[in-house]
Amino acid sequence: MIAIGSDHGGYDLKQEIIRYLEEHNIEYKDFGCHSTDSCDYPEFGKRVAEAVADGSYEKGIIICGTGIGISIAANKVKGVRAALCHDCFSAKATREHNDANILALGGRVIGPGLAVQIVETFLNTEFSNEERHKRRISQLEKK
Repeated sequence: MIAIGSDHGGYDLKQEIIRYLEEHNIEYKDFGCHSTDSCDYPEFGKRVAEAVADGSYEKGIIICGTGIGISIAANKVKGVRAALCHDCFSAKATREHNDANILALGGRVIGPGLAVQIVETFLNTEFSNEERHKRRISQLEKK
C-alpha cells in the first residue's frame, strides 16, 4: 500500500498520480492536503514519512512545489529515505542503490506525464540487495 501526500503546490500533480494508482488498482491512502489552499509542506511530509517508517505502508509519494521542502521534512523521520526525482533514471537508481522508500516530486517542476512515468519506475523497481548498497544504507541509518 502507498502513502501519498502533498501541500497546495503539489495538490494538482497528486490528483494525477492518484488517478494512475486507481487505474492500476494500487492501494493508497491520501494523507492530505485536500485542496489548493495554502498549507505547510512539513505537516504532510511528516505524516507520510511516519506511516512508511512505522511499516504501515510499503512506500510513499510526497509532492510540494519543488519537491525539496517536503523531502527534507520526510527525511527527518528515522528510517525514511526520501528521494527527490525528476527523471526515470534517478527513480530507478534510488530504488536499486538506496532502497528509497519515499519518492518526492515537484508539482511545479515536472508535468503529469513524466511524473506518472517516474512513479511507475519507482514503484516497479526493486532494491538490488547488493552488499555494497546494503553497507552504504546501514551507514545512513547510524546517528
